[in-house]
This record gives sequence, C-alpha cells and structure tokens, in this order.
Amino acid sequence: MSIFSFWKKEEDLFDENITIEETRFVVLDTETTGFDYDNDRILCIGALVLQNSVISVQNSFEVYLQQDHYDKSTAQIHGILKDFIIKRPSELEALQQFLDFVGDSVIIAHHTIFDVTMINKALERNNLPQLTNPRLDTAHLYKKTLIKSHLFERKDHYTLDDLADKFDISKKDRHTALGDAYITAIAFLKIVKKLKDKKEINLNQLFK
Repeated sequence: MSIFSFWKKEEDLFDENITIEETRFVVLDTETTGFDYDNDRILCIGALVLQNSVISVQNSFEVYLQQDHYDKSTAQIHGILKDFIIKRPSELEALQQFLDFVGDSVIIAHHTIFDVTMINKALERNNLPQLTNPRLDTAHLYKKTLIKSHLFERKDHYTLDDLADKFDISKKDRHTALGDAYITAIAFLKIVKKLKDKKEINLNQLFK
C-alpha cells in the first residue's frame, strides 16, 4: 500500500500503525554550482534507500547533469569539473529519473530545504510537478537528541561535518552527492537510536 494512503496534508500525519522501520526513506543530497535558488544549477543528485534500518547501497541513485553554468569557486569543494568525462543526461532527463527513484518515499536530507528547493526550481523550469513528499531534516532531528541544560551550549546551526564528528562517521567521500547522502543516512539511524533510547517514538513524532 502506498505511503500516501496514510499521508494527509497539513495537520494530519501518518497512521500510527506505520513504523519507522517499515517506511521507505530516500536519503538525498545535491551538489550545486552555488546557493542561489534562481540562478544556480544542480550538478549532481545522489540518493539512497533506507528501510528496516538498512542503508541499501545497492539501491542507490547518482546522476550528473549536463551543465553550461559553472563556478570555479564551488568546484574546489565538490570536485565536479566542467570537462568531467562522463555521460550526463539533460536536466529534464535527470529529474525524470530521480522522480522515478524517489516515488512517494519520505525524503531525508541535511538542511532539507536547500536540496528540495533546488530540485523544485529545476522541476518548475521543466514544467514538472513539485516534490510533495514528506521530508525530514537531520539538522533539526539532531537537536532533539541534545540535553537541555544551561551547562551545554547549543548551536543554531549544525553542519553535516558536526554530525559526522559526533557519531564518528567517516568523511572519506564528503562533498560528493552520494557520499553526503550516505553520511546523512548513517546520522539519521544514529539519531533515531538516541531518540529511542530516551523514549519510544513513532514516525509521526519525527515530524514534530
């Protein structure tokens, strides 16, 4: 049965009988030419399926998009060169492939709003429907695991590097879309475990 048969927009979330384990999550990351939603473009989309507390590496998605827009300064971070020799589909083709992969899964990303907005802007340019998938942000979820105490200084902004350091996750493939998706997936599993250690939680509570 589709997860959207349980998903109701706005105030109603998932049926309480749906567990975190049985939910199909797609953990997502994008590498882009910059941070301007209107003028920058997606270079690469990487995504992994996470279900039953298992990261399905064999069921992964990675696509490099054809690119005219190029920024040398951001290339120093993501390492995607303009003349990178690889078959690249058009933006439209890449988006269609991604939509097939994500389906109606719950999307997870670190600072989800950036990745989803970049993808939605690309979908809009290509006259495709916007992503309406429910989504979770590991930056937000991580804050739920922190102790509330005046002795502990909480930051307003936690990077993916912060989470990788906290949970002792290798950063070998950091700043690649698929590598960052993998780090995010491991961080999500660690966060859920910490939250469950505090009290029993269900899928609905992750969205609160």
